[in-house]
Amino acid sequence: MNAVASLLEYPSSYIEKLGNIHRILPWIMAFVVLLPLPHILETTLNEYYVYLANRICIFIMLCVGLNIVKGFCGQVTVGHVGLYAIGAVTSALISLHLGWSFWISLPLGVFAAGLAGVIVGLPSVRLEGAYLALATLGLGESVRIMIAVTPFFGSSTGLISIPSPAIGGFVFDTYRSYYYLVMTAALIGIYLSFSILRSATGRAFMAVREDTIAAAVHGINVTKYKLLAFVISALYAGAAGGLFAHMPPGYIHHNNFTIIEMVTLLLMVVLGGIGHIWGGVIGAIIVTIIYDQTLEFYFYQPLLFGLSMVLIVLFMPRGIGGMIDRYLVTKRFMAIQEGKSNGAS
Repeated sequence: MNAVASLLEYPSSYIEKLGNIHRILPWIMAFVVLLPLPHILETTLNEYYVYLANRICIFIMLCVGLNIVKGFCGQVTVGHVGLYAIGAVTSALISLHLGWSFWISLPLGVFAAGLAGVIVGLPSVRLEGAYLALATLGLGESVRIMIAVTPFFGSSTGLISIPSPAIGGFVFDTYRSYYYLVMTAALIGIYLSFSILRSATGRAFMAVREDTIAAAVHGINVTKYKLLAFVISALYAGAAGGLFAHMPPGYIHHNNFTIIEMVTLLLMVVLGGIGHIWGGVIGAIIVTIIYDQTLEFYFYQPLLFGLSMVLIVLFMPRGIGGMIDRYLVTKRFMAIQEGKSNGAS
């Protein structure tokens, strides 16, 4: 227990002190700490694990975006992978056919995903629970099927030779160089998510999540904030999709956007803790590694992940993030009680 305390309590207090100096300082420290990771992975393991770290960063962005619409606003969506696909395909096609750079095609892919979020969000704001889940599931599968049957979108062969990002003469064409791009994007995504959560918009999201009727009575435009949550979540998914499309070797296929990917993403969020940002990050890391190590059992992965999700909901409903929060709150409560006891004596 003392070891757990040292891992959870002291880093959090240290980060809090850094945040008191300037709120951006902990994120700069995190960036510096993560910089040598590719070198460590290449020397201790091999280059493939740098690729896996890149995938983890992309899944972190997806989890953070999904947590905004599900964790913050309480909307059930299982079509997030469709928005991810729209961002990836749009950015890839613009680079391939128009010859525009990554720095133009990526924002356009994000915009396309955000527009799709508006199109889906408008009718979905009147749906709840299973009905909303079915509507968003239809979006995800419709996008995947459209990609699979349309030659222009890659069809059965996929889109190949998607250009890598470049700054001047430097090209992000290796797993190691690309890591610095996706790691930076993931940190920015997490930071923006925290900023949204602590803002008036984030508080409105949570009010809608807890009770839509009470939120409406208190003057919150429920329709507006439900739609806004969908759009912000879609922007995250579009950014993750664009980053995935341009990652070496520059190849995407409709099998990258299947229902298995959506179940994997949901498992990350549930394991990490719905509505818990850091929990989603932890869930993305753990599940991505497990997913990679179980690829040889591909046909059994949906069963494995589905069963895992049920067990987590039954025995750990608040996820890893909830367990960490409970431990820290209990620790602080016990410290306060101990202080009062010492003062009284």
